[in-house]
Amino acid sequence: MSGEGEANGRSHDLVVVVVEPKTPGNIGTIARAMKNFGLSELKLVDPPELEEDGEAYGFAGHAREDVLPNAEEVTFEEVVDTYHTVGTTAITNEDSRRHVRFPFKTPLEVRESLETVDTRTALVFGREGTGLDNEELAQLDEVCSIPASENYPVLNLGQAATILLYELRPLTVEETQLPDVERERADEAAIDRFYDFFEEFHRSIESRDHKRAKTRMMMRRLLGRAHPTEREITTLTGIFRRANELLGDRTFGDHADGDSAEAGADPSDTARGG
Repeated sequence: MSGEGEANGRSHDLVVVVVEPKTPGNIGTIARAMKNFGLSELKLVDPPELEEDGEAYGFAGHAREDVLPNAEEVTFEEVVDTYHTVGTTAITNEDSRRHVRFPFKTPLEVRESLETVDTRTALVFGREGTGLDNEELAQLDEVCSIPASENYPVLNLGQAATILLYELRPLTVEETQLPDVERERADEAAIDRFYDFFEEFHRSIESRDHKRAKTRMMMRRLLGRAHPTEREITTLTGIFRRANELLGDRTFGDHADGDSAEAGADPSDTARGG
């Protein structure tokens, strides 16, 4: 969307990523929705071949002229390393003890969050049949789910993309007046450095792998919602860097059990006496 976004004076830069789509028609439908709502950057992870006289181009409408032929094939890792990521899922675990699919935002809440920051964001959609798996969602910054009937919450891939892009239209179409951006989000490299120092610190106070993994996921979700500024993430990184220097080569075994157990424990574990 970079060219159109600059022409409209937008600071928001949204790209759409589809992971391992199987049906070319769904890719065309998503491309058309992107064209409808002012986006142009489509990235595909392991897509099927898209024939110019095939289903994808037949479903794309006018997006066959630019969005679809300019779609770029990328790896999932490239997306995670480059963008602030919002993963989509129809299945949510509404439990604060789990952080892969919780907490999640509705499309409207995603828009309200992105309105306040200056960041390059990728909207990541999964496979038609199974969506994004837990391992993939664990690497993404935020999770979005479209409210639907409990009896049948799973939407068609093209439908889900259209609904989300519609809700995000104030960020991408010229007719809507945007509020002023309140702050600029730190770049992904700076946030990844913070995660590295935090993980090093956490290893020194928590010996249990499953507890560290859960806390790591909780921290990713927390920062994904918070949109920290460059100064904020630099300050946090500095704190954990200094803590690691003071700890040196100390490991969990160097601390008293009572001092270390609380650092990575769930409040629910404490309440259960575990």
